[in-house]
Amino acid sequence: MKAPQFDPHFDLLGVDGKRHSPASARGDKGLLVMFICNHCPYVKRVIDGIVRDSRALAPLGIGSIAVMSNDPSDYPEDSFDNMKRVSREKGFPFPYVVDETQDVARAYGTVCTPEFFGFNAALELQYHGRFDGLLEAMKQIAETGKGPKEQIPSVGCSIKWRK
Repeated sequence: MKAPQFDPHFDLLGVDGKRHSPASARGDKGLLVMFICNHCPYVKRVIDGIVRDSRALAPLGIGSIAVMSNDPSDYPEDSFDNMKRVSREKGFPFPYVVDETQDVARAYGTVCTPEFFGFNAALELQYHGRFDGLLEAMKQIAETGKGPKEQIPSVGCSIKWRK
């Protein structure tokens, strides 16, 4: 997979009250950027696995960060207060940040939640796809710096864009 055609960097407010970026979340071997939200049934189905796999990847040198880009106006479950609650209840081992302007989702070309972007140590995009196969893909990136040749696009709830 080619290097990303966008700048993977951002600086967003997390539910912990601190600002987070790929630079602050990355591990020595790479970074997993996850676009998730609180209301989507697709996210709810895999959230425990996301937490488990993020914990498994950390000792391999892969850091993780979750971004919530939805407009909570029509989906109050995606509010910042609910982001805090979900992060606490699920025991997120990664920063959970809000993309209020939706600029990060646009820059990444995100279309749904959950959607996953895996970067190597040089922050070159190596994986863009769904949860199934994510753990093995990120392990491969940690070991070789390269993602799998076959990748399956994410399916889920569309990003709720501001009107």
